[in-house]
Amino acid sequence: MNKTLEFYQRSVQKMHCYATPLLLLFTRFWVASVFLRSGYLKITTWDSTLYLFEEEYQVPFLPWEMAAYLGTAAELIIPIFLLFGLLTRPMAAVLFAFNIMAVISYPVLWEGGFYDHKLWGLMMLINLFWGAGSISLDQLLKKHFLIK
Repeated sequence: MNKTLEFYQRSVQKMHCYATPLLLLFTRFWVASVFLRSGYLKITTWDSTLYLFEEEYQVPFLPWEMAAYLGTAAELIIPIFLLFGLLTRPMAAVLFAFNIMAVISYPVLWEGGFYDHKLWGLMMLINLFWGAGSISLDQLLKKHFLIK
């Protein structure tokens, strides 16, 4: 029985060693692609974006025009950090807060798109708590600057 348990434990550890970096890479890429596409759509249809921020979205604390510029910039810049796995934890935290703001600002989302935002939020939390994993610039920089 002990040999079976040891074999099981070794198998799980090996699987964990290979699967975890891939899971973290997948969550980073998935969330980055969603927000990059959204930012691209906003910037390529700028008149529509301004209209939505002025008339539809109810962003608290910010004037609508500033919210449009900051929101679009966030959707185009922050995901690039996630793609490369650079400053992953702080960028995931910022994007997580941004995601919450999007849900609060657009109540129409609650009926149809709320599930997606919860999924993206969970993916960002995974990277916030576990980091970027071994397939990232964070890991390369950590090895270069901390281990000599």
